[in-house]
Amino acid sequence: MRWSLTLGRFGGTAVKIHITFIIFLAWIGFSAWRQEGPAAALNSVVFIVLIFLCVLLHEFGHVLMARRFGIPTSEVTLLPIGGVASLKRMPTQPIQEFLVAIAGPAVNLVIGAVLFLIAGGLGSDSLGRLDDPHVSLVARLAATNIFLAVFNLIPAFPMDGGSVLHALLAARLGGAEATRIAATIGQSLAFVFGFLGLFGNPLLLFIAVFIYIAAAAEGRESALHEALRGLTAAEAMETQFGMISVDADLGHAVDALLSSAQHEFPVVDSAGKPIGLLTREDILNALPQHDRATTAVSLMRSPAETVGASAPAEAALDRLEEKSTAALCVVDGDGAVIGLVTRHALAEVMMIKSLRPEWRLSRKA
Repeated sequence: MRWSLTLGRFGGTAVKIHITFIIFLAWIGFSAWRQEGPAAALNSVVFIVLIFLCVLLHEFGHVLMARRFGIPTSEVTLLPIGGVASLKRMPTQPIQEFLVAIAGPAVNLVIGAVLFLIAGGLGSDSLGRLDDPHVSLVARLAATNIFLAVFNLIPAFPMDGGSVLHALLAARLGGAEATRIAATIGQSLAFVFGFLGLFGNPLLLFIAVFIYIAAAAEGRESALHEALRGLTAAEAMETQFGMISVDADLGHAVDALLSSAQHEFPVVDSAGKPIGLLTREDILNALPQHDRATTAVSLMRSPAETVGASAPAEAALDRLEEKSTAALCVVDGDGAVIGLVTRHALAEVMMIKSLRPEWRLSRKA
Protein backbone atom coordinates (compact mmCIF):
# COMPACT_ATOMS: atom_id res chain seq x y z
CA MET A 1 0.00 0.00 0.00
CA ARG A 2 1.37 3.42 -0.96
CA TRP A 3 2.43 5.94 1.71
CA SER A 4 3.20 3.16 4.18
CA LEU A 5 6.29 2.80 6.37
CA THR A 6 7.66 -0.66 7.21
CA LEU A 7 8.13 -1.21 10.96
CA GLY A 8 9.61 -4.68 10.63
CA ARG A 9 8.97 -8.26 9.57
CA PHE A 10 7.52 -11.03 11.73
CA GLY A 11 7.53 -14.58 10.41
CA GLY A 12 7.82 -13.43 6.80
CA THR A 13 5.02 -10.84 7.11
CA ALA A 14 5.92 -7.16 6.81
CA VAL A 15 4.25 -4.88 9.37
CA LYS A 16 3.53 -1.46 7.91
CA ILE A 17 1.99 1.72 9.22
CA HIS A 18 0.21 4.12 6.89
CA ILE A 19 1.21 7.76 7.07
CA THR A 20 -2.39 8.72 7.82
CA PHE A 21 -2.17 6.73 11.06
CA ILE A 22 0.73 8.90 12.22
CA ILE A 23 -1.29 12.01 11.33
CA PHE A 24 -4.24 10.55 13.25
CA LEU A 25 -2.06 9.98 16.33
CA ALA A 26 -0.75 13.55 16.16
CA TRP A 27 -4.30 14.90 15.91
CA ILE A 28 -5.42 12.83 18.94
CA GLY A 29 -2.47 14.05 21.01
CA PHE A 30 -2.92 17.69 19.98
CA SER A 31 -6.66 17.66 20.73
CA ALA A 32 -6.12 16.14 24.19
CA TRP A 33 -3.29 18.61 24.92
CA ARG A 34 -5.52 21.58 24.10
CA GLN A 35 -8.35 20.32 26.28
CA GLU A 36 -6.60 18.92 29.36
CA GLY A 37 -2.84 19.37 29.02
CA PRO A 38 0.23 17.18 28.35
CA ALA A 39 -0.70 14.37 30.76
CA ALA A 40 -4.03 13.82 29.01
CA ALA A 41 -2.29 13.99 25.62
CA LEU A 42 0.20 11.30 26.64
CA ASN A 43 -2.60 9.14 28.08
CA SER A 44 -4.66 9.45 24.89
CA VAL A 45 -1.74 8.66 22.56
CA VAL A 46 -0.67 5.65 24.65
CA PHE A 47 -4.27 4.39 24.68
CA ILE A 48 -4.57 4.65 20.88
CA VAL A 49 -1.18 2.96 20.37
CA LEU A 50 -2.24 0.09 22.66
CA ILE A 51 -5.54 -0.25 20.79
CA PHE A 52 -3.71 -0.59 17.50
CA LEU A 53 -1.30 -3.06 19.05
CA CYS A 54 -4.42 -5.13 19.81
CA VAL A 55 -5.57 -4.55 16.22
CA LEU A 56 -2.18 -5.80 15.02
CA LEU A 57 -2.54 -8.93 17.16
CA HIS A 58 -6.06 -9.33 15.72
CA GLU A 59 -4.63 -9.28 12.19
CA PHE A 60 -1.92 -11.76 13.11
CA GLY A 61 -4.68 -14.04 14.36
CA HIS A 62 -5.87 -14.13 10.73
CA VAL A 63 -2.28 -14.44 9.46
CA LEU A 64 -1.33 -17.40 11.65
CA MET A 65 -4.58 -19.26 10.98
CA ALA A 66 -4.21 -18.68 7.22
CA ARG A 67 -0.63 -19.93 7.42
CA ARG A 68 -1.91 -23.24 8.84
CA PHE A 69 -3.74 -23.75 5.53
CA GLY A 70 -0.69 -22.86 3.44
CA ILE A 71 -1.80 -19.28 2.73
CA PRO A 72 1.06 -16.79 3.19
CA THR A 73 0.52 -13.13 4.05
CA SER A 74 2.86 -10.59 2.52
CA GLU A 75 2.05 -7.67 4.80
CA VAL A 76 -0.17 -6.21 7.50
CA THR A 77 -0.89 -2.47 7.28
CA LEU A 78 -2.22 -0.33 10.12
CA LEU A 79 -4.65 2.40 9.07
CA PRO A 80 -6.68 4.88 11.16
CA ILE A 81 -9.76 2.70 10.51
CA GLY A 82 -8.04 -0.55 11.55
CA GLY A 83 -5.71 -3.15 10.12
CA VAL A 84 -5.50 -4.89 6.74
CA ALA A 85 -3.86 -8.30 6.29
CA SER A 86 -2.88 -8.94 2.66
CA LEU A 87 -3.42 -12.67 2.23
CA LYS A 88 -1.88 -14.04 -0.96
CA ARG A 89 -5.15 -15.80 -1.72
CA MET A 90 -8.50 -16.45 -0.10
CA PRO A 91 -9.25 -19.83 1.52
CA THR A 92 -10.96 -22.16 -0.94
CA GLN A 93 -12.90 -24.27 1.57
CA PRO A 94 -15.72 -22.84 3.73
CA ILE A 95 -14.29 -24.32 6.95
CA GLN A 96 -10.93 -22.68 6.24
CA GLU A 97 -12.58 -19.34 5.49
CA PHE A 98 -14.58 -19.62 8.72
CA LEU A 99 -11.53 -20.37 10.88
CA VAL A 100 -9.39 -17.64 9.29
CA ALA A 101 -12.19 -15.08 9.73
CA ILE A 102 -13.05 -16.00 13.33
CA ALA A 103 -9.40 -16.04 14.46
CA GLY A 104 -9.17 -12.24 14.59
CA PRO A 105 -12.17 -11.56 16.87
CA ALA A 106 -11.12 -14.56 19.01
CA VAL A 107 -7.79 -12.83 19.69
CA ASN A 108 -9.63 -9.69 20.85
CA LEU A 109 -11.88 -11.75 23.14
CA VAL A 110 -8.85 -13.44 24.72
CA ILE A 111 -7.08 -10.09 25.23
CA GLY A 112 -10.28 -8.59 26.66
CA ALA A 113 -10.73 -11.50 29.06
CA VAL A 114 -7.12 -11.29 30.31
CA LEU A 115 -7.34 -7.52 30.80
CA PHE A 116 -10.72 -7.98 32.48
CA LEU A 117 -9.08 -10.24 35.08
CA ILE A 118 -6.19 -7.82 35.56
CA ALA A 119 -8.57 -4.89 36.04
CA GLY A 120 -10.66 -6.85 38.51
CA GLY A 121 -13.81 -6.49 36.41
CA LEU A 122 -15.41 -3.73 34.36
CA GLY A 123 -17.69 -1.00 35.61
CA SER A 124 -21.12 -0.79 34.02
CA ASP A 125 -20.11 2.47 32.32
CA SER A 126 -16.74 1.34 30.96
CA LEU A 127 -18.02 0.82 27.41
CA GLY A 128 -19.56 4.29 27.43
CA ARG A 129 -16.38 6.04 28.64
CA LEU A 130 -13.71 4.65 26.34
CA ASP A 131 -12.41 8.15 25.62
CA ASP A 132 -12.29 9.27 29.27
CA PRO A 133 -8.64 9.44 30.46
CA HIS A 134 -9.84 9.33 34.09
CA VAL A 135 -11.04 5.74 33.67
CA SER A 136 -8.44 2.99 34.24
CA LEU A 137 -6.36 2.40 31.10
CA VAL A 138 -6.56 -1.38 31.56
CA ALA A 139 -10.35 -1.25 31.97
CA ARG A 140 -10.77 0.90 28.86
CA LEU A 141 -8.49 -1.39 26.86
CA ALA A 142 -10.42 -4.47 28.01
CA ALA A 143 -13.73 -2.87 27.04
CA THR A 144 -12.28 -1.77 23.69
CA ASN A 145 -11.19 -5.32 22.83
CA ILE A 146 -14.65 -6.65 23.61
CA PHE A 147 -16.13 -3.92 21.43
CA LEU A 148 -13.69 -4.72 18.60
CA ALA A 149 -14.62 -8.41 18.73
CA VAL A 150 -18.36 -7.67 18.64
CA PHE A 151 -18.04 -4.97 15.97
CA ASN A 152 -15.94 -7.21 13.71
CA LEU A 153 -18.55 -9.96 13.95
CA ILE A 154 -21.22 -7.78 12.32
CA PRO A 155 -22.30 -10.01 9.39
CA ALA A 156 -21.27 -7.58 6.67
CA PHE A 157 -18.25 -7.35 4.40
CA PRO A 158 -15.50 -6.28 5.01
CA MET A 159 -15.88 -7.16 8.70
CA ASP A 160 -14.85 -10.64 9.78
CA GLY A 161 -18.51 -11.41 10.42
CA GLY A 162 -19.14 -11.02 6.70
CA SER A 163 -16.57 -13.72 5.95
CA VAL A 164 -18.00 -15.92 8.71
CA LEU A 165 -21.47 -15.54 7.21
CA HIS A 166 -20.12 -16.22 3.71
CA ALA A 167 -18.38 -19.39 4.91
CA LEU A 168 -21.51 -20.72 6.63
CA LEU A 169 -23.64 -19.97 3.55
CA ALA A 170 -21.05 -21.41 1.16
CA ALA A 171 -21.04 -24.71 3.05
CA ARG A 172 -24.75 -25.13 2.24
CA LEU A 173 -25.41 -23.08 -0.91
CA GLY A 174 -22.13 -22.91 -2.80
CA GLY A 175 -19.74 -20.01 -3.24
CA ALA A 176 -21.57 -17.94 -5.86
CA GLU A 177 -24.92 -17.84 -4.04
CA ALA A 178 -23.17 -17.28 -0.68
CA THR A 179 -21.34 -14.27 -2.10
CA ARG A 180 -24.55 -12.75 -3.45
CA ILE A 181 -26.44 -13.20 -0.18
CA ALA A 182 -23.57 -12.02 2.06
CA ALA A 183 -23.00 -8.89 -0.03
CA THR A 184 -26.74 -8.11 -0.04
CA ILE A 185 -26.96 -8.51 3.76
CA GLY A 186 -23.94 -6.26 4.19
CA GLN A 187 -25.43 -3.51 2.04
CA SER A 188 -28.78 -3.86 3.82
CA LEU A 189 -27.07 -3.39 7.19
CA ALA A 190 -25.34 -0.32 5.76
CA PHE A 191 -28.77 1.18 5.03
CA VAL A 192 -29.86 0.42 8.61
CA PHE A 193 -26.77 2.11 10.07
CA GLY A 194 -27.24 5.04 7.72
CA PHE A 195 -30.87 5.47 8.78
CA LEU A 196 -29.92 5.36 12.48
CA GLY A 197 -27.11 7.82 11.80
CA LEU A 198 -29.61 10.38 10.54
CA PHE A 199 -30.79 10.80 14.14
CA GLY A 200 -27.70 12.63 15.32
CA ASN A 201 -24.87 10.08 15.14
CA PRO A 202 -22.44 11.01 12.34
CA LEU A 203 -20.18 8.06 13.22
CA LEU A 204 -22.95 5.64 12.17
CA LEU A 205 -23.24 7.50 8.86
CA PHE A 206 -19.51 7.06 8.29
CA ILE A 207 -19.72 3.36 9.17
CA ALA A 208 -22.73 2.97 6.85
CA VAL A 209 -20.89 4.45 3.87
CA PHE A 210 -17.79 2.41 4.65
CA ILE A 211 -19.73 -0.86 4.93
CA TYR A 212 -21.77 -0.22 1.78
CA ILE A 213 -18.76 0.55 -0.40
CA ALA A 214 -16.65 -2.24 1.09
CA ALA A 215 -19.49 -4.79 0.86
CA ALA A 216 -19.98 -3.97 -2.81
CA ALA A 217 -16.24 -4.21 -3.51
CA GLU A 218 -15.84 -7.42 -1.53
CA GLY A 219 -18.85 -8.89 -3.28
CA ARG A 220 -17.36 -8.11 -6.69
CA GLU A 221 -13.95 -9.45 -5.69
CA SER A 222 -15.38 -12.65 -4.22
CA ALA A 223 -17.66 -13.13 -7.22
CA LEU A 224 -14.69 -12.70 -9.56
CA HIS A 225 -12.68 -15.36 -7.73
CA GLU A 226 -15.71 -17.65 -7.76
CA ALA A 227 -16.20 -17.18 -11.51
CA LEU A 228 -12.52 -17.91 -12.24
CA ARG A 229 -12.35 -21.02 -10.06
CA GLY A 230 -11.44 -24.05 -12.16
CA LEU A 231 -10.43 -21.98 -15.20
CA THR A 232 -6.94 -21.65 -16.64
CA ALA A 233 -5.17 -18.50 -17.78
CA ALA A 234 -5.62 -19.68 -21.38
CA GLU A 235 -9.40 -19.81 -20.93
CA ALA A 236 -9.53 -16.30 -19.43
CA MET A 237 -7.05 -14.54 -21.73
CA GLU A 238 -7.57 -12.12 -24.60
CA THR A 239 -6.52 -13.76 -27.86
CA GLN A 240 -7.07 -10.87 -30.28
CA PHE A 241 -4.31 -8.38 -29.46
CA GLY A 242 -1.47 -6.46 -31.04
CA MET A 243 2.19 -6.56 -30.11
CA ILE A 244 5.00 -4.04 -30.50
CA SER A 245 8.34 -5.14 -31.88
CA VAL A 246 11.52 -4.60 -29.91
CA ASP A 247 12.84 -2.34 -32.66
CA ALA A 248 9.66 -0.22 -32.94
CA ASP A 249 9.62 3.49 -32.15
CA LEU A 250 7.07 5.80 -30.51
CA GLY A 251 5.44 6.44 -33.88
CA HIS A 252 4.70 2.74 -34.31
CA ALA A 253 3.35 2.59 -30.76
CA VAL A 254 0.95 5.48 -31.45
CA ASP A 255 -0.21 3.77 -34.66
CA ALA A 256 -0.84 0.56 -32.69
CA LEU A 257 -2.83 2.52 -30.11
CA LEU A 258 -4.99 4.19 -32.75
CA SER A 259 -5.64 0.97 -34.66
CA SER A 260 -7.57 -0.74 -31.86
CA ALA A 261 -9.20 -0.31 -28.48
CA GLN A 262 -6.34 -2.18 -26.85
CA HIS A 263 -4.64 -0.49 -23.87
CA GLU A 264 -1.78 -2.91 -23.09
CA PHE A 265 0.84 -3.92 -25.66
CA PRO A 266 3.51 -6.58 -25.10
CA VAL A 267 6.91 -5.55 -26.41
CA VAL A 268 8.38 -8.71 -27.95
CA ASP A 269 11.66 -9.85 -29.47
CA SER A 270 12.07 -11.58 -32.81
CA ALA A 271 10.93 -14.92 -31.31
CA GLY A 272 7.72 -13.40 -29.93
CA LYS A 273 8.96 -13.54 -26.33
CA PRO A 274 7.89 -10.62 -24.12
CA ILE A 275 10.59 -8.29 -22.82
CA GLY A 276 8.30 -5.57 -21.50
CA LEU A 277 4.86 -3.97 -21.54
CA LEU A 278 3.80 -0.65 -23.04
CA THR A 279 0.45 0.77 -21.95
CA ARG A 280 -1.82 3.45 -23.32
CA GLU A 281 -0.84 5.62 -20.36
CA ASP A 282 2.87 5.18 -21.13
CA ILE A 283 2.37 6.15 -24.77
CA LEU A 284 0.30 9.25 -24.02
CA ASN A 285 2.69 10.39 -21.27
CA ALA A 286 5.63 10.08 -23.66
CA LEU A 287 4.13 12.23 -26.44
CA PRO A 288 4.78 15.70 -24.91
CA GLN A 289 8.42 14.90 -24.11
CA HIS A 290 9.64 12.55 -26.84
CA ASP A 291 9.77 12.61 -30.62
CA ARG A 292 8.53 9.96 -33.03
CA ALA A 293 11.90 8.21 -33.26
CA THR A 294 12.12 7.43 -29.53
CA THR A 295 12.44 3.68 -29.10
CA ALA A 296 9.57 1.77 -27.55
CA VAL A 297 12.08 -0.16 -25.40
CA SER A 298 13.06 3.05 -23.61
CA LEU A 299 9.41 3.69 -22.66
CA MET A 300 8.23 0.21 -21.73
CA ARG A 301 7.71 -1.32 -18.30
CA SER A 302 10.25 -4.08 -17.82
CA PRO A 303 10.36 -6.95 -17.25
CA ALA A 304 7.06 -8.22 -18.58
CA GLU A 305 5.01 -10.20 -16.09
CA THR A 306 4.23 -13.62 -17.56
CA VAL A 307 2.06 -16.60 -16.67
CA GLY A 308 1.84 -20.08 -18.16
CA ALA A 309 -1.19 -21.00 -20.26
CA SER A 310 -2.15 -23.82 -17.88
CA ALA A 311 -1.82 -21.71 -14.70
CA PRO A 312 -5.08 -21.20 -12.72
CA ALA A 313 -6.94 -18.06 -13.69
CA GLU A 314 -7.31 -17.22 -9.97
CA ALA A 315 -3.53 -17.24 -9.65
CA ALA A 316 -3.31 -14.86 -12.61
CA LEU A 317 -5.75 -12.50 -10.88
CA ASP A 318 -3.65 -12.63 -7.71
CA ARG A 319 -0.54 -11.82 -9.75
CA LEU A 320 -2.26 -8.82 -11.33
CA GLU A 321 -3.12 -7.47 -7.90
CA GLU A 322 0.17 -8.36 -6.23
CA LYS A 323 2.37 -6.86 -8.96
CA SER A 324 0.01 -3.93 -9.68
CA THR A 325 0.60 -4.55 -13.36
CA ALA A 326 -1.76 -3.65 -16.20
CA ALA A 327 -1.60 -7.07 -17.88
CA LEU A 328 0.00 -10.49 -17.73
CA CYS A 329 1.49 -12.03 -20.88
CA VAL A 330 0.30 -15.62 -21.26
CA VAL A 331 3.16 -17.64 -22.76
CA ASP A 332 3.44 -21.07 -24.35
CA GLY A 333 6.08 -23.70 -23.66
CA ASP A 334 8.64 -21.78 -25.71
CA GLY A 335 8.01 -18.52 -23.87
CA ALA A 336 6.21 -16.79 -26.76
CA VAL A 337 3.17 -14.62 -26.08
CA ILE A 338 -0.15 -16.27 -26.97
CA GLY A 339 -2.54 -14.06 -25.02
CA LEU A 340 -3.08 -11.33 -22.45
CA VAL A 341 -4.76 -11.53 -19.06
CA THR A 342 -6.21 -8.13 -18.14
CA ARG A 343 -8.74 -6.96 -15.57
CA HIS A 344 -11.13 -6.21 -18.41
CA ALA A 345 -10.85 -9.76 -19.75
CA LEU A 346 -11.41 -11.25 -16.29
CA ALA A 347 -14.43 -8.99 -15.72
CA GLU A 348 -15.93 -10.25 -19.01
CA VAL A 349 -15.41 -13.85 -17.88
CA MET A 350 -17.13 -13.04 -14.58
CA MET A 351 -20.10 -11.50 -16.39
CA ILE A 352 -20.50 -14.54 -18.65
CA LYS A 353 -20.23 -16.98 -15.75
CA SER A 354 -22.71 -14.98 -13.66
CA LEU A 355 -25.26 -15.15 -16.50
CA ARG A 356 -24.59 -18.81 -17.34
CA PRO A 357 -22.62 -20.53 -14.52
CA GLU A 358 -22.50 -23.81 -16.46
CA TRP A 359 -21.05 -22.16 -19.59
CA ARG A 360 -17.68 -23.66 -20.52
CA LEU A 361 -15.21 -21.28 -22.12
CA SER A 362 -13.65 -22.86 -25.20
CA ARG A 363 -10.47 -20.80 -25.56
CA LYS A 364 -7.47 -23.08 -25.26
CA ALA A 365 -3.71 -22.64 -25.40
